[in-house]
Amino acid sequence: MLLLDRQGGQWQDRQFLELPGLLRGDELLVFNNARVIPARLFGRRAGIHAQPPSRSTAREHLTGTVEVFLSKRTAEDTWEALVRPGRKLPVGERVIFGGGELEAEIVSRGQLGLRTVRFLSRDGKSPDEHIDRLGHVPLPPYIEREDEASDRERYQTVFASQPGAVAAPTAGLHFSQQLFDQIRQRGIETCELTLDVGLGTFQPVHADLLEKHVMHLEAYEISARAAGAVGKARRAGRPVLAVGTTVVRALEDAAERASLERGGELLAPGRSEARLFITPGHNFRAVDALLTNFHLPRSTLLALVCAFAGRERVLRAYRHAVEEGYRFYSYGDCMLIR
Repeated sequence: MLLLDRQGGQWQDRQFLELPGLLRGDELLVFNNARVIPARLFGRRAGIHAQPPSRSTAREHLTGTVEVFLSKRTAEDTWEALVRPGRKLPVGERVIFGGGELEAEIVSRGQLGLRTVRFLSRDGKSPDEHIDRLGHVPLPPYIEREDEASDRERYQTVFASQPGAVAAPTAGLHFSQQLFDQIRQRGIETCELTLDVGLGTFQPVHADLLEKHVMHLEAYEISARAAGAVGKARRAGRPVLAVGTTVVRALEDAAERASLERGGELLAPGRSEARLFITPGHNFRAVDALLTNFHLPRSTLLALVCAFAGRERVLRAYRHAVEEGYRFYSYGDCMLIR
């Protein structure tokens, strides 16, 4: 773990197991309790409603493999998803999964290559039950193997409880139950929120100007208790430590909503969608410290970290991390910035 002073830019090489002892003791740690769902589904084409496939194309419809990567639930049986091969699948196309017990129809096209997909169960079970059984864990693409049954638990944080994310909030993967208990035993306060990690977290920046990048919306929920705990800590001058960039995005988005509502509270509790793209120059209202992994160039996550600690300070720290052999990506090492 690289410990970085966000004001002076000094760093120290430490171990993550030292985290409980490195904390002051009066921090409020905020975790994302989102749980990863088996969001990758593989099916086969079944044709378009009201237009049965001709005999000449029936074989293609029955054998063409389709991947549906769920991104965000928009209704009880409807999701935004990436569909491959997208160009060959028009609106109205149906996809069947398993032995035909689950069916999906592409009902509309969206921005950034997304499709709206409606699921239908062909037996007494719910679409969610079929998705949970037939789906695959969406491992990061640099893990060059198929997912295994054990990944359903290994690719989760120890505090994951609210299903809906398509990727793990990776800063939380460092915590074991034992270390989490050590933090609690020190009397350090913790609270949780839920941000359903979606495609927006990992979408590379393709625009020439950072400000022109379009973020995917990500649903989040902050309870009144969590919002009150963050506000109380800030008023008392106690550091709010966000465990992961997803927590930062949720807290800062809720703080911006609260400022627009002019209700006098630091955070607006409840369920919403994070629209905020945090870039250098952002005024952080809720977060004082950040635990985060090392991120890729041209990523929105690196932009957020640079906004929090300063671009030059972060890039110098990254150069040191590369020289010292720190591991990047989701299962890599981490930084504590305060």
